Amino acid sequence: MFCREGKLSLLFFSAAIIIALIPELVSRLEPDKSIYFENIWLSHILQYGFCNLFLPLLFRGFEYQVVLRSTFLGYVVGIGITIFSTALPSWQMFGAYMILLAIFHYSEFLSISLVNPASLSVDTFLLNHSIAYGIAASFSWIEYVIERHFFPEMKVASYVSYFGIILSILGELLRKLAIFTAQNNFNHLVQSEKKKDHVLITHGVYAIFRHPSYVGWFYWALGTQLILQNPLSTLAYLISSWRFFNDRIFLEELMLCNFFGDEYIEYQKRVPTGLPFISGNTINL
Repeated sequence: MFCREGKLSLLFFSAAIIIALIPELVSRLEPDKSIYFENIWLSHILQYGFCNLFLPLLFRGFEYQVVLRSTFLGYVVGIGITIFSTALPSWQMFGAYMILLAIFHYSEFLSISLVNPASLSVDTFLLNHSIAYGIAASFSWIEYVIERHFFPEMKVASYVSYFGIILSILGELLRKLAIFTAQNNFNHLVQSEKKKDHVLITHGVYAIFRHPSYVGWFYWALGTQLILQNPLSTLAYLISSWRFFNDRIFLEELMLCNFFGDEYIEYQKRVPTGLPFISGNTINL
């Protein structure tokens, strides 16, 4: 069952999607669109701002932070749907990217609210994952806009972008499957101390990959740049993501070897990390 914060997040995320779609839906019903909107983006700014005026009146503290972020991510999904379905062909894949990006971050919070609500925090949305993550995302947006300006045909949907969508969806599904398999053993932070109820998960997707959540995140991130058809960012994401997970897995497996000893070492022998050219902490093998 959802905890209270999970229910609130789902309510405001869903409502924000619907509200974000209203301007486009109304404009389609009215032959003379200028009656409603001379500038649809101005209407979105006013509409989103109006919605957020009520949030601090209704909620405080952690609940306010949850509904604020859920509303934002839901609105991004709604805008993404609008762009994907109505914008010029050279902008449509950016709409698809917005949808998958917002759903990824929101579903992180929703998933943890189901399997391990005690660990919920504002950071569970992963919106402030790291400075490097923010810089990489910003660079990819800048690259897309620049390349679209000079080579708009380069951003029109192609086999590459549709492959990116499939890769991102599969990566997202694998990560969430890993979370639901691990249940309360899953945590966004590398644990330095073993909890009493912490057990080694070796079944399900963990019987295929030692780190399925990282595998899913790696290919999701790579897929987002294929969606945008960003050659520079695709290479940058590939290198930076590989380096991040290589370091993270080494540190995490050091902790896991300390927690579970020979049991984890035997698990390492049977199951690969799942990421290319990353062996993890195998100093004991």
